[in-house]
Amino acid sequence: MPIDSAASTGNLLLDALSGSDRALIAPHLEPVTFAKGDTALSAGVAASHVIFPHVQTVVALIVATRDGRTAEIASVGHEGAIGGIIGEGRLPAAVSGLVQVGGAALRLDAERLRQAALGSETLRDLFARYADCFLAQLFQIAACNALHPIEQRCLRWLLSLQDRTGGDTLPITHELLASMLGVQRTYLTRILRVLQEQGLVRVGRGRITILDRRAVSYAACECHARVRIQCEAVLGAAYGADTNRRTEPAETLSRLR
Repeated sequence: MPIDSAASTGNLLLDALSGSDRALIAPHLEPVTFAKGDTALSAGVAASHVIFPHVQTVVALIVATRDGRTAEIASVGHEGAIGGIIGEGRLPAAVSGLVQVGGAALRLDAERLRQAALGSETLRDLFARYADCFLAQLFQIAACNALHPIEQRCLRWLLSLQDRTGGDTLPITHELLASMLGVQRTYLTRILRVLQEQGLVRVGRGRITILDRRAVSYAACECHARVRIQCEAVLGAAYGADTNRRTEPAETLSRLR
């Protein structure tokens, strides 16, 4: 079914496009559905498509080591896109995209996007600014993984997931969260127990509930808020359209500005 170029798509990046720019790609957008655990992007394979997740669909970009361990380098939800958006699908993907929270998405041939961008300066500008925001996330997470304790990294990850799903209860297992953080499941279980004792989260089977967003924001490192500030400055039109997006306490943001 053709995508209505005037209606909301469920993806903030697409919805930030002007009507004329969206009309350039709308006929070529293909609805797809992902299940939790699906591979949306494969390392070493040309990223020939761009995938725009809908609300609540979340994809983690991960790196796997030779011994089978994995670590998250970024995650993308309905605020952005993955695949051939930075390298235009011409180069093999350096990471894999693992679906953390299943749901709907739109898929676009990377060459179609490239051709549309050639004909529209405003479309090129929007996606170039998104690329800047995506790189900012990569840089901040790299610093976070190197410098911050696992407790703060865990809370940063949970805040990011909450932003993208819009709910307090996050559909995430211990196994998947441990994999994203690059730690053993037993170690993560101990960390979550401490966070639960502090009244920050409630841990259930296959889910983790954030009990107090304000307290979690204070207890987490500054990385989540820094990425948000950068992206709002660079890509404000898209981020400002997200009515489901959770907010940080004003005091947390003001300390970083």
